Amino acid sequence: MERMQDQQPAAAATRVAVVLATYNERANLERLLPELLALALRPQVIVVDDGSPDGTAQVVREWTQREPERVTLIERPRKAGYGSAFVAGFRRALESDVDVVVSMDADYSHDPQSVPALVERLAAGCDLAIGSRYVGGLRILNWSMRRLLLSSCANQYVKLLLGFKVTDCTSGFRAYRAEGLRAIPLEQAHSQGYAFLVELLEAVTRRRLTVAEVPIVYTERREGHSKMSKRVIGEAVLRPWAILLARLGKAKA
Repeated sequence: MERMQDQQPAAAATRVAVVLATYNERANLERLLPELLALALRPQVIVVDDGSPDGTAQVVREWTQREPERVTLIERPRKAGYGSAFVAGFRRALESDVDVVVSMDADYSHDPQSVPALVERLAAGCDLAIGSRYVGGLRILNWSMRRLLLSSCANQYVKLLLGFKVTDCTSGFRAYRAEGLRAIPLEQAHSQGYAFLVELLEAVTRRRLTVAEVPIVYTERREGHSKMSKRVIGEAVLRPWAILLARLGKAKA
């Protein structure tokens, strides 16, 4: 108990920005935004919406009027990809005076109540804290066996090919120390889908930034539909090879 009390003031003083990339997530955001804003960390929330036809942007716009200093909406006219959405959100976050930038899904698969644990892990001494579904045991709820095998095999594939030492290479629930994120050339991330997460992990590893994993419980989305597509899966298969070839090219140079 004393240890938790010692950590709380440091965490409360940390300036945090949470970045969400959205497409047709109105129903989820109606619940997620107020829950994030109610956290003791008092994070800023930056939502990058890719022209959702379901009124997602309108929900966020209403919150920007209620909490203009804490909620930011970046509207893009059409779907431009998961990766570029987070690049836009990260850049906006880094323009402000924040210590930590958190990325998470907007579909409630990532529990907002786990954000403080990621931030506290950074305070304990690392540059990137990954909300891990696998470290210390499997913690995924409501997935089919097919989906579970796909995710597990994707992680093993990336780890084998690129030699990453983390358990969950493809988790999008992450907290970055702002100064570490500023050291990453975000314009060099080319992936449109979830392979973006592997690109960022490669950039973190290449710069010898420290990485830690924090156990989380991952729950299948409550509302809406998955954005996974054949194109996204294909990119996830091929992008690690491009990263490996880039490594080899730099080693020869």
